[in-house]
Amino acid sequence: MTSTVARQGRAGAGGIGAAPAEASGSRWALDPRTAVVLLLAASIAVTAPGGVRFVPAAVTAGVLLAISERAWTRAVGLPVAAGAAAAVAYLLPQVAAWPVLGLVGVVAAYGLRLLAVGGIAAHLIRTISPTRLTAALRSARVPRAFTVSGAVLLRFLPTIIAESRAVRDAMRLRGLGGWGKMLRHPVRSIEHFTVPLMASSLRAAEDLSASALLRGLGSPTPPTSMHPPRFGRADAMAAAVAVILAAATIWWGAGQ
Repeated sequence: MTSTVARQGRAGAGGIGAAPAEASGSRWALDPRTAVVLLLAASIAVTAPGGVRFVPAAVTAGVLLAISERAWTRAVGLPVAAGAAAAVAYLLPQVAAWPVLGLVGVVAAYGLRLLAVGGIAAHLIRTISPTRLTAALRSARVPRAFTVSGAVLLRFLPTIIAESRAVRDAMRLRGLGGWGKMLRHPVRSIEHFTVPLMASSLRAAEDLSASALLRGLGSPTPPTSMHPPRFGRADAMAAAVAVILAAATIWWGAGQ
């Protein structure tokens, strides 16, 4: 447990209540309830049958959220990655009627939807701390099982990313990494990467769950929040933009 906590501190993940790297206290930061509802709405709209028409709206929302937190790399990379995935999904199969290209196009189509939702999820992870999230979920009368799980998941993803980078660096130091090794011995490379990552993930999940319980997230008596969640101008703007994007998508689809 000590080694895992040390790794989390070195990676900047910290405990279950650590604040994200981005400035979550900005006056333009969304209320966690608004961010969660926006993420759920985008996920349902994009993954529903015929939901590909909502992908541009979801990507636009992700770009606007990235601009609001000044994450310029994500603001530029998200539409570029979505455009590349769309080209592979819908243009590549038209080049030749090969089954392999059709399979690649299907995978890219699903990846495009994940990218559209991932832009909004990245904003939630980067700007909302577990403390703010649990306070907002408690105020919304969400059951404790979802509250604790959401707080653990919010810190689990950055921890796993840090652990995967540490495993990759360790493989390179031992001469097991690199594209050459992976192409020559793909099964062995996957084994060398996944086994230590799974072990680290289990330890991190146990430590984060224990940290959440020690902070009283599983207590029958709800703790008092020093900064109760409140809706502000950023939430009203986000709701208005979401409604405009959804209405524009429906109007455009009806006109086709």
